[in-house]
Amino acid sequence: MTHFVTSADGTRIAFDRVGRGPAVVVIGGMFCARPATRDLAEQLAARFTVLNYDRRGRGESGDTPPYAVRREIEDLAALITEAGGSAAVYGHSSGAGLALEAAAAGLPITKLVLHEPPYGSDDEEEKRTARDLAENVRAAIEDDRRADAIKLFFTASGMPPEMAEGAAADPDMQAIAPTMPYDFEVMGDTTRGGAIPEALARTITVPTQVLAGGASPPFFRDAATRLADLLPNGEYTLLEGQDHAAPADKVAPLITPLLTAAPQH
Repeated sequence: MTHFVTSADGTRIAFDRVGRGPAVVVIGGMFCARPATRDLAEQLAARFTVLNYDRRGRGESGDTPPYAVRREIEDLAALITEAGGSAAVYGHSSGAGLALEAAAAGLPITKLVLHEPPYGSDDEEEKRTARDLAENVRAAIEDDRRADAIKLFFTASGMPPEMAEGAAADPDMQAIAPTMPYDFEVMGDTTRGGAIPEALARTITVPTQVLAGGASPPFFRDAATRLADLLPNGEYTLLEGQDHAAPADKVAPLITPLLTAAPQH
């Protein structure tokens, strides 16, 4: 049964609640609505009360323009209030970027798991490329060229052209494509060129586990190790043999010890 909370700007946010125990909120990344994170939510439900939600503009959640990252932080705040006033948060990909921003904004987050946040390096050329991609995708979405936006993103990510074409033709992908610029905003592509927000990271004292897969492209592991070093209470964990789509039965056992650890004083 789908539940709803109302965010500060009046947007209705849809979520599922499964399990019993301490609260954990699960945040998906680009192109992800609740079904993408359902397996992980169900794996964690053996030990936790898990809130798995559709980010604004996706699935059964509403949307209220204009977009701002702050609005997504308010969505998460409403879910944490619904969960009882505090919660651990797991974020995957750009969802990890959102979780980081929310923790820095002072939300009552008890533990943080950041799974392959796709931050880039501080190289000026890489940052320029990230800004250009974000701008080109935004322009395509504004022109309602959803397939073009999807193809641009996946081609830039290194996906073979025929696979990028297939993704671009997928109706589910096209339905969620208008939220692509939201993820670029969350990751700072339009402002910092996608680099890690170092000053922000240094302010987050919540116990944080940063995950990256051994079979993922090297930049994920580089970003994860650099981020873990910046976080005052951060720890890096390698998911041996896994890529960006690591299955729930590999992720849940690794993150459960952090999520069940006693609060630090």
